[in-house]
Amino acid sequence: MATREAFIQELEGLNQELNAMSQMVQDAIDSSFQALTEHNEELAQKVIKGDRDVDNMERKIETHCLTLMLKQQPVASDLRHISTALKVVTDLERMGDQAADIADLSLRLEDADISLVSKHLPAMVANVKTMVKDAIHAFIERDTETAETFEQRDDLIDAFFERVKREVIEFLKKDGDKSDVAVDLLMVAKYLERIADHAVNVCEWTEFSDTGAVGDVMIL
Repeated sequence: MATREAFIQELEGLNQELNAMSQMVQDAIDSSFQALTEHNEELAQKVIKGDRDVDNMERKIETHCLTLMLKQQPVASDLRHISTALKVVTDLERMGDQAADIADLSLRLEDADISLVSKHLPAMVANVKTMVKDAIHAFIERDTETAETFEQRDDLIDAFFERVKREVIEFLKKDGDKSDVAVDLLMVAKYLERIADHAVNVCEWTEFSDTGAVGDVMIL
């Protein structure tokens, strides 16, 4: 097999690993919120323990990236894609950490009915999960057009956070004895907001991978 063809196959393998890691994070987001709403301690523990698998996938992809850079001597555009993949996996790993943090909070909220506090959290979760999926797809496909929409999508998540915050304040006015529940639910929303921020980071790396520039500064 020609060297270039072999390299293309290696790149495809790297992209498959990134997609698999993204799916792990999406599943963790889903499961952590399900554990929260259904008071499912077993599922919460599964997410927390599963964070090790996300960490292991990060190390696997990092090794793959470094091997490709050292052995294959990629051209500039491929080098940018591989080097930015090292940044992308860091963002994915942190998303996994934050999903595990939500699962951990669900263990403290085992008696709380979150539907009585916030009506906007489920939609926030759905939007954040879709952002993770779309961000990685944009990176893999080098789709800068989609990547450029993420600042606007992040504004929507920020708006969701503000709505949840207002709901929590209203809840506290009615039931001040449950301030611990209110604070924990606000932290759930904050972790979701941070996951969305990492998805935006991925899209910024997608644009760098395409242009070699960060803003107006040419890097590579």
